[in-house]
Amino acid sequence: MTFIDETEVEFISGNGGSGAVSFHREKHVPRGGPNGADGGRGGSIILIADRYVRTLYDFRLHPHVSANSGVHAIGNKRGRDAEDVIIKVPIGTIVHDITLDEPLADMNAPGMKYIVCQGGRGGKGNLHYVNSVRQVPNFAQKGAPGETVRARLELKLLADVGLIGLPNAGKSTLLGRISAARPKIADYPFTTIVPNLGMVKTPTQDFVVADLPGLIEGASEGLGLGHQFLKHAERTRVLVHIVDLFPIEGTDPVSNYEMIEAELKSYQESLATRPRLIVLNKVDALPSGELAGFRERFEVFGHPVYPISAVTGEGVERLTYAMAEVVANAPVDEIPTVTIKPLMNRAEDDGFTVTKEGEAWEVHGRRVLRMVAMTDLANTDGVRYLHRRLNRLGVIEKLREAGAQEDDTVYIGKAVFSFTDDQ
Repeated sequence: MTFIDETEVEFISGNGGSGAVSFHREKHVPRGGPNGADGGRGGSIILIADRYVRTLYDFRLHPHVSANSGVHAIGNKRGRDAEDVIIKVPIGTIVHDITLDEPLADMNAPGMKYIVCQGGRGGKGNLHYVNSVRQVPNFAQKGAPGETVRARLELKLLADVGLIGLPNAGKSTLLGRISAARPKIADYPFTTIVPNLGMVKTPTQDFVVADLPGLIEGASEGLGLGHQFLKHAERTRVLVHIVDLFPIEGTDPVSNYEMIEAELKSYQESLATRPRLIVLNKVDALPSGELAGFRERFEVFGHPVYPISAVTGEGVERLTYAMAEVVANAPVDEIPTVTIKPLMNRAEDDGFTVTKEGEAWEVHGRRVLRMVAMTDLANTDGVRYLHRRLNRLGVIEKLREAGAQEDDTVYIGKAVFSFTDDQ
């Protein structure tokens, strides 16, 4: 399957079903009261972090995800709720709201759930509108509209160890030797163009290793695989820098190491201070007596140095145990998380604004828009009830204070009203 680590999706939850206008009809009961039932709830869209899902590829095929609406009530029979849409995403998926330009949730733990779109609640039947004054309500409530969220899903792989280095440094070969992963391996640069994950088991510690695509100079500015690589590196607890002692281009291994470290620091300062090991690969091809010189040149950087041959296996077991030890001691709070935002609280929901647009007035506010959307505007009794609710909320007074006159045009969402102070 193609590895996709970023995509845009439109989520649309279902509308609530409308309530019913109904009156009790039974023989010998001449004054049966209102008994209209409620509509069903619209389906929500819920994301779940699943360890067995590895890419966002399915969203490229289906960039629009919608839930069904709730069923309308019929008489005194309640409408059926719509089923929620459950979507599995890879662990490490971050959900960004494109419209608000802010992160919503970081799906960084197995089984984590996030309701990205809440289904609209069902409308109330006329049974709910009976009181001492209004004993025969001839109106019911429409279902609440669902939500639409345009989201950018970004996958940042969660791994204990990230293998970094120039293209063709031997990262994939090492991953294949220490785990059951079977990444593509070849003798040309950029063999790995997508991250590979492998589970490494030792007697003391099991850990996940990510073979990350090779860096080039300028990666922090987006060159080559650029940010696609670096964003995965920032979600690892430990970095293992694989150095090719015999680069294809004939460049200096130490200079190559310094270049990649500079790119990491330029992209994110915390990457420069993350625990790391330096691995000198391809020692099997090194002439006798030259290893000591290379070790001395790399030890000045202050990190443990491990000579290995990923091809022959020389030094790999010792390196694996060293990885297990550094993972066990690495801080667990290195990876920043995004807190799942709570549902909008009542204080925020009650707010509204009144603005003048030409000769007309516009009222904006989440709760006001929802009240209008849930009103059957073709029903005179329902419109009168809406007017009383808007008056209690302070909308009528706000319009009056702003200068609205009798019969002025007022827009609330897509609905058009004539302003009146009548109760």
